[in-house]
Amino acid sequence: MENKKNFIIAPLAQLVAMAMLLVFSASCEIIDLIGAQGELRLSFSDNSYNTTKASSEIPDTNSFILNVVDSKGNTVYNGKYGDSPESLLVSAGSYTVTALSGEFSSPKFSSPQYGDKQLVVVSAGKVANVELLCRQMNAGVRLKVGADFLKAYPDGSLFLKSDQGKLLYAYREKRIAYFKPGNVSLILSNQGKDETVFSRILESQEILTLNINAPQDAGTKGGIHIAVDTTRYWNSSDVTIGDKSGTGGGDKDKALSVAQARGSAGSEDVWVYGYVVGGDLSSSSASFSTPFKSRTNLLLGTRSSSSDKESCLSVQLLKGDIRDALNLVDNPDILGTQIFLKGDIVESYYGIPGIQNITEYEIK
Repeated sequence: MENKKNFIIAPLAQLVAMAMLLVFSASCEIIDLIGAQGELRLSFSDNSYNTTKASSEIPDTNSFILNVVDSKGNTVYNGKYGDSPESLLVSAGSYTVTALSGEFSSPKFSSPQYGDKQLVVVSAGKVANVELLCRQMNAGVRLKVGADFLKAYPDGSLFLKSDQGKLLYAYREKRIAYFKPGNVSLILSNQGKDETVFSRILESQEILTLNINAPQDAGTKGGIHIAVDTTRYWNSSDVTIGDKSGTGGGDKDKALSVAQARGSAGSEDVWVYGYVVGGDLSSSSASFSTPFKSRTNLLLGTRSSSSDKESCLSVQLLKGDIRDALNLVDNPDILGTQIFLKGDIVESYYGIPGIQNITEYEIK
């Protein structure tokens, strides 16, 4: 009988040992899997809007299409940047990150494309911080047709052509024609003949102006004169962090981002921009979803999907018209909206950097 018990117990012990081995092996695999992952954090650089652009209007990066693809071509994320999580947990490896203001495949008028494209390597157990730039990705051409040219070629037509297509550029056209970087040619069509009168390889961020004229007696004999004006129509501005003189953030078109404002404690009467992401602040918490209970404060984030209080800017709403217009109890529809505020930046309001004494605001 004792031998029989030993005979039964021995297999049971083996089964238990095998089960423990399997559990241990699985645990090791899970640990290895976790260890093989890293964190990908994406944000637009504070200097995004200081890079070249052919428009005075600041594009809203929150609406950019963000695409993250691994080295095998698998899509990790594809959607609006504003809807993306602040952190992506991914396997260690290389990733192509692209953020674009819109699609651009063929020549178009008044269609600047902004964005950035970067190759990023994520290491196991590490955080890869990626700063995207808001820069012009395509190139543009603008023609200025002189009076003498109009007299010499009254029935002619001008075309701008690239490998992706061509555009008719009317003599009175004022808009900028946009193309993918590469060779762009100017073609004169006159009396049934097409003649390439100018050709140039354009780079991204380049806006080229061509002044086109002709001698008064040129007629059909040629003699077209083209002057290249390389004056660029994009603007740049400098922002000094922590500047109290008003040069940094003193004007709305030089408004500080949330990240810049967080490092600018002591700045007074400056403009700040960000997205309304929450409210109901306390020293240790915040609410990021409706319904809200407090009319006295807001939380601004770098994007509409921000949900980490520690990366945001707190906002004090004093009693009056500004509180009436911006509090989330009475205005829940502004949640996720970009706003501009003018006030004083303080080191701490509800435990994080904030803005107080607001005198002006604008809802985008």
